Amino acid sequence: MPEAESHDLIIIGGGPGGYVAAIRAAQLGLKTALIEREHLGGICLNWGCIPTKTLLRSSEINHLLHHLGEFGFAADNIRYDLEKVVKRSRAVARQMQSGVGFLLKKNKVTVYDGQARLAAKQTITITGKTNKTLTAPHIILATGARARQLAGLETDGKLIWSYREAMVPPAMPKSLLVVGSGAIGIEFASFFQNMGAQVTVVEVLDRILPVEDAEISAFVRKALEKQGMRILTGAKLGAIGKGADNVTVTLEAAGKAETITVDRIISAVGIVGNTEDLGLEGTGVVVEKTHVQIDGFCRTGAPGVYAIGDLAGPPWLAHKASHEGVLCVESIAGLPGLHPIDWTNIPGCTYCRPQVASVGLTEARARERGHDIKVGRFPFIGNGKAVAMGEPEGMVKVVFDAPTGALLGAHMAGAEVTEMIQGYVIARTLESTEAELIHAVFPHPTVSETMHEAVLAAYGRTIHF
Repeated sequence: MPEAESHDLIIIGGGPGGYVAAIRAAQLGLKTALIEREHLGGICLNWGCIPTKTLLRSSEINHLLHHLGEFGFAADNIRYDLEKVVKRSRAVARQMQSGVGFLLKKNKVTVYDGQARLAAKQTITITGKTNKTLTAPHIILATGARARQLAGLETDGKLIWSYREAMVPPAMPKSLLVVGSGAIGIEFASFFQNMGAQVTVVEVLDRILPVEDAEISAFVRKALEKQGMRILTGAKLGAIGKGADNVTVTLEAAGKAETITVDRIISAVGIVGNTEDLGLEGTGVVVEKTHVQIDGFCRTGAPGVYAIGDLAGPPWLAHKASHEGVLCVESIAGLPGLHPIDWTNIPGCTYCRPQVASVGLTEARARERGHDIKVGRFPFIGNGKAVAMGEPEGMVKVVFDAPTGALLGAHMAGAEVTEMIQGYVIARTLESTEAELIHAVFPHPTVSETMHEAVLAAYGRTIHF
């Protein structure tokens, strides 16, 4: 049997957590091995964040083309080629994946193609395309997650889609049922609605986007319904009958039952951590509800074993995985001055129309924690740039701790708010109070001025509304 190869660090999984951790480890002088069984970049780059945003960009263009008259333009016979829309999405994903491979090679990270498993303490075996044994005193689990399968709503690749099938539709369905209204469900609902499908969204909870502030959820629901989307909350799925090219579903909402027939269903009911076949049994790694338990430095219950990203629990976000990966590696390397991760400082973004972005505590959560709060709101209709862009539908909401002026949370809906939320993220990271935010100068004319006005509103000082 060949002698095991020795490394300082082994990372299992090449998604946005794993590959970023590998690059940072190499920068810090650690001899690093990265094992990936499918494709570098993980789900995010290949079948998630990047290709879905490419699709959503196409749907935004389609929407604008049908509203050219508002901007003084006219065009006839507006149409799109779905095959080309999908082809561009896949090409962007491939381009970004090749970039990851280049970066790993540039940083001298050794990449292995295969299935990894903990064989013993500090020992990993690789099987599949590569058959090899590696050893290292530090091992990071970054295996990600997969779509949850709901009993009776199992995806079949034809009539009931997961996110994968939804990203490469062979034809545009005339009608679509989206089950689940988290970020994934609402983004797909928005894409297909803007491309001309009639979309119905079903959510078992009492509101869509349930992790967002309730006021923002209500605002977005109203906006989506204005676009023609049908949304049922507090709803239950009943019998599902498959036809040759459609699906009939029984639904119950608000005490009323109905049966609808749609061309396709998208199941977006959450994710399950990829913990199987990793050899975690008896290691001290604790798995709860398919996710590995970690502390603020991403350490598991097994010495020398760490976990990051979707595998390690919410929030299910690529940038959270990357941040955890960097913090974990810097902790392993012994860098001074590190602080445990604060998951409330990780922004959440949903790229529907209107976009949604948030960071920190919701108003309800702040009250639950006993804070005496000040709340400020500002609508996009009061912002000159938003109106000039033809995007007057939006709002910014901020929550402050009244005694200290600490920014507890920020919540936004509207055009390009996913690009703006970082301003509030930096403010929270720097522990800014309302005083710094009020005295900060925001450029005019920009949509970001709504962020300033919302802060002013919390303290009775708003100017433009």
